[in-house]
Amino acid sequence: MSIFPPMLYKLRALYKEYPQQYWLMIAGLVLATAGGSMVGPYLLIYVSEKLSLPLSTVAALVSINAGTGLISSFVAGWLADKVGRKLVMNLSLTLTGLTYFFMLYAETYPQFVLLMVALGLSNPLYQVGSDAMLADLVPSEKRTEAFAINRIANNAAFALGPAVGGFLATRSYHLTFWSATTGFLAYSLLLFFRARETLDRQAVKSSTLQPNAEAAPRGGYARVLRDGPYMAFVGLLSLGLIAPSILWILLAVYTKLNFGLPENQFGWIPTTNALMCVFVQYSVSQATRKHKSLPVVAVGMLIYALGVGSVALMSGFWGFWLSMVILTFGELTLVPTSSKYVADRAPAHLRGRYMSAYWIGWGLARTAAPLIGGFLNDAIAPRAIWLGALTLGLVSAFGLFLLSRRADSPQPSPAPNLESDGLAQGREFGVEYDQIS
Repeated sequence: MSIFPPMLYKLRALYKEYPQQYWLMIAGLVLATAGGSMVGPYLLIYVSEKLSLPLSTVAALVSINAGTGLISSFVAGWLADKVGRKLVMNLSLTLTGLTYFFMLYAETYPQFVLLMVALGLSNPLYQVGSDAMLADLVPSEKRTEAFAINRIANNAAFALGPAVGGFLATRSYHLTFWSATTGFLAYSLLLFFRARETLDRQAVKSSTLQPNAEAAPRGGYARVLRDGPYMAFVGLLSLGLIAPSILWILLAVYTKLNFGLPENQFGWIPTTNALMCVFVQYSVSQATRKHKSLPVVAVGMLIYALGVGSVALMSGFWGFWLSMVILTFGELTLVPTSSKYVADRAPAHLRGRYMSAYWIGWGLARTAAPLIGGFLNDAIAPRAIWLGALTLGLVSAFGLFLLSRRADSPQPSPAPNLESDGLAQGREFGVEYDQIS
């Protein structure tokens, strides 16, 4: 009789379903996310206090970071497809760790601008490289679960990091920045010494040697842009993601200015999101994996929209908490499934560039969200923020439903034979990242 209790036996069985490199990356992700989230929530406070600048000036650093990230996303896909996933991820993790270290010694606003540009350049490299590696390592039928496990680990670390970071920051910001630097550099070293490159260079070489190959090196992004259904998916997704981006950026300010909700109470609202991602994500993914990807993404976007729109009806802590719960179910439904859809659709030799287009959609949403939300608040009324976000989310969900009706399958890619691309082999994982910087 086994000495393992039923739960431990299930965990051991789950561990054996994926290769060791997958779990190495999960461990590294926890280190990096925990370290980065010790700094993230308090970074603007640190800069504002150190430079004695108004919050609006300091907040411009976020826009600089996001704009740089959009530019970097284009390069990230090309690099991941040419030099490899591992090198791109190592570069990102090392640059991010060193950037946090140098933030301790920045003394002027231009210096912080340069450091935020460095973060903006590094983040998409990890996002694109890791997502491409996941598609290389995990067969299609297991990708939804693989992305879900990744999100569980990411959010578990994210739930812990801000609490520990807040405790350390009250004693010394040096401790928080050293922790972030240590987390990122430790992951980079793990990846460098223990992980293997997953890019199939032979497949890339053969694709470029074919006389009629559409994916010639100079035509990589052109091919992505010619994939009409995929670009429609990215555009509709980006439009809808403005809604949750508005919530994450503006909800804290909205609840405090209009309803007097203090920070120590509000903090439990995003914590609820992180805990749900830890404890509910796997169950939701078990249900969604039974269905085609595009309809699931459409349903997730609909739930996203309803969650954000419901904020307009709320006036107290428990109402806002309920809105976050609804929104989180949309997140649990949409995010792993959309990543799987991209991984399944992309030809192996263009996977990095497909991932780049996907993350550019996320970046555009994050860039537009504060501008749209701020305009609705100032030009109409505070509640108009959530009604406008609801409208955008509903339009996106409807468009995704129509797109799913037109698609014969969720991955109609004209890629080379999937068996020869290595997708039938059990290889490994990737990560989404709002959170690891």
